Amino acid sequence: MHLNHLPSEPAAATIDFGAFLAVDIRIGTVVEAQAFPEARKPALKLTIDFGPSIGRKRSSAQITEHYSLDDLVGRQVAAVVNFPPRQIGKFLSEALTVGFADDSGAVVLFRPDQPVPDGSRLF
Repeated sequence: MHLNHLPSEPAAATIDFGAFLAVDIRIGTVVEAQAFPEARKPALKLTIDFGPSIGRKRSSAQITEHYSLDDLVGRQVAAVVNFPPRQIGKFLSEALTVGFADDSGAVVLFRPDQPVPDGSRLF
């Protein structure tokens, strides 16, 4: 599936509230960030702590334009935690870190403007 990440894309089709609730987006703190040179598109490998009920999950994130490894550790990020794991090369990505495209299409991470407990769910 191809997703257009540009602001000119029209709104998606209307869904019911249950479909929204089926996507489990949580806040977690990045506890480890590593380079991912073997990825086809520039990406980083993140280990994110989503608190005691979910634990730590790993995510491949195409965020190299705006973030260095040092910028990420300790930073809260939002991610979908209930998609099936996805094999990306030799790396198993267990969560989809979410963000928005800037004017050039590079990803800007989504995070709360105040600290919240790891594992908090978007509603």
